[in-house]
Amino acid sequence: MTIVLRCVLITVSILLTFFVLRRIRQSRMKIEDSIFWVMSALLLVAFSIFPGLADLLTKLSGTYSTANFLFMFMIFLLLVKSFSLSVKVSQLERRVTDLIQMLALDKEEDEKKGERDHEEKDSGYSQ
Repeated sequence: MTIVLRCVLITVSILLTFFVLRRIRQSRMKIEDSIFWVMSALLLVAFSIFPGLADLLTKLSGTYSTANFLFMFMIFLLLVKSFSLSVKVSQLERRVTDLIQMLALDKEEDEKKGERDHEEKDSGYSQ
């Protein structure tokens, strides 16, 4: 791994960590969601500090260069994250649909109850 790639990895990791921590402080990101990004940044720092680890994993994975391995590895991690976010979005959409249906049923029930109350009042006045 070249010294330039190592410097780029460390710089990107520091910037990513700074950006994530800033989002947490501004309450725009939950801590649970930020763990993935902080761990990714730490992993890049580990690969930068210990290039032998990245070289070993490069040989084990059968890729031609360490840079190609790092790109492949990060793409894999991002695909996993994308899949988990898709699952989360699907669950939230289902919950929203359920809440909308419950709200509509409650509103319809309230309207029927209001009509019955109104009819009872009207029939009580005519007697």
